[in-house]
Order: sequence, then C-alpha cells, then structure tokens
Amino acid sequence: MTAFYWVMIGGALGAALRFGMGRLLPFQGQHFPWATFWVNGIGCLMIGLLIGYLEKKSIRVDVIRWLWISGFCGGFTTFSAFSLETITLFQNDRGAVAIIYALTSVGAGLLLTWIGWWMMRPGSITF
Repeated sequence: MTAFYWVMIGGALGAALRFGMGRLLPFQGQHFPWATFWVNGIGCLMIGLLIGYLEKKSIRVDVIRWLWISGFCGGFTTFSAFSLETITLFQNDRGAVAIIYALTSVGAGLLLTWIGWWMMRPGSITF
C-alpha cells in the first residue's frame, strides 16, 4: 500500500505543476500549445535523467520510481491534453500547426528522454 501513497503524492505535485504551466501559457485553440509542449519535454528529460541515474548507480530505489517516475512524471506530463490540443487545432483549420505540434512533440519527447538517459550513463557526468 505504501507504493500507492508515494505515487499519489508525486502525481498530485506533478498535476499541480502542469496546471500552473497551463495557467501561465494558456492554450486558446489557435496557436501552438506551448505549455503542454514544454511540460511533456521537461517530463521526458526528467524521466530519462531519473532512469539513467538509477541505472548508473546500479540501484533499485522503489520510492524514487514510485514518487518521481510513476507519480510526478505521470501526473506532470500529459498525452491526453496533447491529443486534445492537436484535434482542436485541426478543428480550427490549423492543420499545419497541428502536424508541426504533433511531430515536434513526439520527436522532442523521444530526444529529451534519450538525452536524459545518455547524460546519466556510466562514465558521463558524476553525481
């Protein structure tokens, strides 16, 4: 049962921060959805850093995985908002922006996750 509490705490923190980013950079349906783009990019970098760090140290710390990876990153990043914003752009006759948003979001997410992991690989930056 302890794992559920750690995931809930991390999820609440991540969701609250994501909500704050949405308020800071609101999506109006016409322009590039910057808040979700940045949130997902930051979350992808963070999850790569965390996984890379755990692999580098050859440790299995369940609390880190529960709180930060499943909880915080899961609550902070959002595929559902990304999908809705992409559809909204299409519905508002902003197809080119929707395609650019979808491609750059997926590409940046994959790249940032890899960069985070790469930074933490053995022989790289020491923490």
